Parts: sequence; structure tokens; C-alpha cells
Amino acid sequence: MKNAMLVSTAALFVAALAPSTVSAQSQKAPPDRTWITLPEANPLATPHKTKNYLPEMTWTEVAEFLKRSDMVIIPVGSIEQHGPQGPLGTDFLNGTEEAKLVAQYADVLVAPILMVGNSPYHLGFPGTISLSTETIQKVYVEAIESMIGQGFKRFLILNAHGGNQATTKFIVDRINQETPGIAVDLGEAIRPFMKQAAGTGPKPFDRHGGVNETSSSLYLQPGLVNLDAARRAKLKLPPHLEAMVPAVKAGDPTATLVFLAEALKQKSTGKGTATDDMTDIGVWSELDPATATAEQGRADSEKFVNAAVRFIEKWQALRPINVD
Repeated sequence: MKNAMLVSTAALFVAALAPSTVSAQSQKAPPDRTWITLPEANPLATPHKTKNYLPEMTWTEVAEFLKRSDMVIIPVGSIEQHGPQGPLGTDFLNGTEEAKLVAQYADVLVAPILMVGNSPYHLGFPGTISLSTETIQKVYVEAIESMIGQGFKRFLILNAHGGNQATTKFIVDRINQETPGIAVDLGEAIRPFMKQAAGTGPKPFDRHGGVNETSSSLYLQPGLVNLDAARRAKLKLPPHLEAMVPAVKAGDPTATLVFLAEALKQKSTGKGTATDDMTDIGVWSELDPATATAEQGRADSEKFVNAAVRFIEKWQALRPINVD
């Protein structure tokens, strides 16, 4: 009896190790794939080379650039949801495009370093990628230090994502305090040169993925916007934040400060203000993004480019190149 049990146990063990006949028969081999023949010209290739855009330059072109200028614009963006109509790379792509436009009118290099930013409150929507503030600032500072070693001196940090604001200010401070480089926050630097619209009363609540951002994308990255998918979001703010919205729309600085201090925070904070807590589609706006226009985006970019070029020209006049 004992021997029979041993034989039976061994047989079960061998059967368990052996591939299942049924399983093997059901797993059909994939069909042979025919050879993929690519077109003679890469259909995805960048159609032209952009002036002063570092990724497309050769090292000899950068060496020639350094004879004329020591200025670099570094866009700081993010990869995060921008509603069903906007590309995940909106902040990185739009920030980089505006920097490139500035570089067509001022002799300044455009050097993107990271696509990803700090966006933990958007992680409820697939595709969003987020890095810690510690990682972001460390990468940017080290990259800038490598450029300083090659002769670059002045750095204009262009923050294209609100969630990076504290991080970019820290990057600016570290460059100024710890290196021979000189850095400014470009958004802060251009404020005196921006044309301010006359007061027209309260503005609509249009914070993220709304009409303003979608309009910018329609001008800067028109082929990436799916306007047919755009619709008005269903907002569901916590009651005490909802009560602040009229004051925020009226431009009350205190209401805006305390509103944003609590809103759009990652789930681990327990505030209940992550993006998917407050909007069904990721758009944080009371407006319908379908009403966005490329013309509005062009007008906004034009104001930015003019202000940035004026600031750069003034900085160049105040501190010419090769001044120690």
C-alpha cells in the first residue's frame, strides 16, 4: 500500500511538471510577420532645424553660439493629463515652443532637460508621470552646472507648470548661491514688460486644461489637440473651497493664496483635492474648452515673446557677455 501511494504521488508530481496537452494545443504560434519596409524618408522626422535649439545643434554650432551669447532658456514642464482634448505633454511642449519662439528674436539658447515635472495630484488620470521635487531640482542643477563648465553663464528658468513653481525658485536660488552661474525665474523677470489688460471685472474660473491652456496648444501644437473630445467638466470642489471661488474670480489675492494652498494636492495629504476628486475629466475650469481658439493662443504667446525679448535685451545691456 505504501509503495502504491509513493508511485501515485510521483505520477502526480510528474504530471504537474509536464506541459498540459490541452494548454499546448490552445496556444497557437503567432503568424509569421512579413518584413516591415520603411519609407525612404522617415515620415516622423522633424521637418526643419530650429535656430538656437540645443537638441538639434552640433557641438561646433554651440561653440560658435558661445562667442555671441552666454544665455540659456531652460523650460521646466510636466507630463500630466490635460483633459480628454489636450496632450499629456502640454506643459513641456508649450513651454519649449514658446522658448524656441523667443530664441528666434533674441540670441539665447533653448535647452530642455526633463519632460517630467511634479504632478502627484494628477496621478488619478492614466499617463501622468511625476517626480519628487528633490529629484527635479537635483537633475536641473547638475545639468546647469555642466553647462556652466562649458562657458554658459546666465540661465532663464521658464516654468511652464504651476506645480513646479516652488521647485524652480529653489533651482534659481541654488544656481545663484552655489555656482558661478546667474539665474532668474523668467516668468517673474518679464512681469514689468507684460502688457496688462484693463480691468474688466471678475474673470472666469479657468485653471487647468481649460480654454486658456487649450488655446495655447491650438497655436503652439495644433496637431496634438483633439477639440472634438473637449467638453465642459463637472466640478465638485469641497464646499469651503467652492465658497471661495467668487473671490478668486474677482482677483482677491488672499482668497487666491489660501485657495491654491489647499487645492490640487496629492491624495496622501487627505485634503480631498486631487484632480480626480474635483473634476470628472481632469479639466479644472468652469468654461468649455471646445470654445478655445488658436488666435487666443497666438495673442498670449505674442505677449510672452515680446516681454521675454525685451527683458533679455535689457539684461544684455546691463551685463554684456564676458563680464566676470
